[in-house]
Amino acid sequence: MKGVIVKGVGGLYYVKTESGVYPCRARGRFRKDEIIPMIGDRVEIDVVNERGEGFIKEILPRDNFMIRPPVANIDQVIAVFSVTNPDPNLLYVDKLLLMCHTSGICPVICINKIDLDEKDVASYYGNIYIKAGYKVVFTSTVNKTGIGELIGTMKGKVSAMAGPSGVGKSSLLNAIQPDLNLKTGDVSYKANRGKHTTKHVELLELKVGGYILDTPGFGAIDLSFLTRAEVAASYPEFKAYQGQCRFVDCLHIFEPGCKVKEALQAGEISYERYQNYTRIQEEVKAAEERRYD
Repeated sequence: MKGVIVKGVGGLYYVKTESGVYPCRARGRFRKDEIIPMIGDRVEIDVVNERGEGFIKEILPRDNFMIRPPVANIDQVIAVFSVTNPDPNLLYVDKLLLMCHTSGICPVICINKIDLDEKDVASYYGNIYIKAGYKVVFTSTVNKTGIGELIGTMKGKVSAMAGPSGVGKSSLLNAIQPDLNLKTGDVSYKANRGKHTTKHVELLELKVGGYILDTPGFGAIDLSFLTRAEVAASYPEFKAYQGQCRFVDCLHIFEPGCKVKEALQAGEISYERYQNYTRIQEEVKAAEERRYD
């Protein structure tokens, strides 16, 4: 019988099949081979008793996967940030977009809480990412702005919602499908960040078709596995200048004759995006140096 792992708790994996959901254990050989089943894995199972309990017999090839949170076969990641309360963390967003590019996952950006937007922040930041080639959805759970567009984006796909705590991920999911009844948390004004409300990773089925990954969060995004060249190649707004720099291996930082830096000076590339790019490059360079020490 084939199905998809939709939840895992204490070594027990819940596999959704055409005939129902079955609690399953992983065969011992997975532990021997150091293979850990992930939420989203497509699997083959054997049901072994009348209570519907079974074993995972085979994990089918993954289209993609992420380590933190440990999930597989995700079609898209919806990167959520709010216009305020908490303030936008664009470095986190840009790291998340890089992770999507290198994992073969389509990214979508959701700018939330636009009902609190008194300084047109949403339009300013939205234009940065639209210009870079990303799909951007503007939302508010208070006046339901953009909820229909977000539903259309998720229809028939396996989606994950990611972003710092407090940006309204659970509230968005409840607006998309109220019977999900996800817990929501207030933002701590002292720390300007939200309280974590999700305790485990689970795939929730959507009535419009598809699934949404309910997860405690993506946490700190570690990009140390990337090379500096991979980071440079993962910025879509740089692709228009590919092969035009003086140096073939140009990283667009200190090199002379760099067309990306010329585009930055001309206002064709976002200053904020470029600043985050240089910070990420510094982190990746430091990780490379540690590996070779």
